[in-house]
Amino acid sequence: MKEIIAIVRPKKVGATRVALEQLGFPSQTAIAVLGRGRQRGLVGEVDVELPAEVVAHGGMKFIPKRMLTLVVHNDEVDSIVRAIAQVNRTGEIGDGKIFVSPIDNALRVRTHETGESAVL
Repeated sequence: MKEIIAIVRPKKVGATRVALEQLGFPSQTAIAVLGRGRQRGLVGEVDVELPAEVVAHGGMKFIPKRMLTLVVHNDEVDSIVRAIAQVNRTGEIGDGKIFVSPIDNALRVRTHETGESAVL
């Protein structure tokens, strides 16, 4: 099993969810997060009034993003990563990141199922 973690723009979450559901992956977790890359944040990403000094320097400390996580079979990783990247690619700074990590085990608390049967 693998865990896919995608950090995406908030306005792309709906389209990402639709793309994953069309691939047969409706199970995912979405969390509102704050962060930034090397670009120091993007002023145009938020719908709030920003101080003049932030706008003048072209950045801010953190910007709102969404972190999506899902656990999938190893052989499904490439198609899911490709779909997430395709939906979220605008060609602009701030399109996001995708991380893939191994999952050693899982436990469904209610039934005590373990391994893939606990998740998939």
